[in-house]
Amino acid sequence: MKHMKDVYGKETSATHGSYLTLRKMILSGELPPGQKLKIEQLRGLLNTGASPVREALSLLTSDMLVERIDQRGFRAAPVGKANFEEILLLRCSLEETALQASITNADALWEERIVLCHHHMKKAMKAGTANFEDTHKNFHMALLSNSKLPVLERYCSQLYDLNIRYRNLAADGPRYQERSIQTEHQNILDAALDRDAIRATVFLIDHYRKTGEYLGRQIKN
Repeated sequence: MKHMKDVYGKETSATHGSYLTLRKMILSGELPPGQKLKIEQLRGLLNTGASPVREALSLLTSDMLVERIDQRGFRAAPVGKANFEEILLLRCSLEETALQASITNADALWEERIVLCHHHMKKAMKAGTANFEDTHKNFHMALLSNSKLPVLERYCSQLYDLNIRYRNLAADGPRYQERSIQTEHQNILDAALDRDAIRATVFLIDHYRKTGEYLGRQIKN
């Protein structure tokens, strides 16, 4: 029985590790949109068995980062203008609801959490560290974390990842950083701390739409 548990534990760990690695590669664009994901090639890349790779790819289909090809294989999910616009529309709508609920339920612990997450994000941005994207997501998700709507928060997290994939693929243009991202984040934080749901959501949606307008121009189809 112990041997079976050890084997199961190792397989679970291998699946999780494969999932995290492949997810990162797809979000960053290292595995480009539409690329076929062959089990044997990924086994060598990840140094693991076929079963963990296959299970990781199945999990990524639930995240909408991988697509099945007629039940014969997998590919990194393709991208396109219509898909991006739908993601942006849903993200603005759902996060507006979640942020308003978080502010309605505002308490000292939530305020401390968003201030701390904002601090870590600013620090990572200033230092140019590799974990900036993690701290960036942590800040945005912390804003929503007091909504007491766990299903909605999960959808918001998934939409964040889908949107970040587009940003990683398209945000290298020379004009992307002309706006003050730090000021936009500070405005959202200040309004949330003031418990001003209307102002906070206006700043949040404006922040997303500015990014969306830029990225939308970079997407070819």
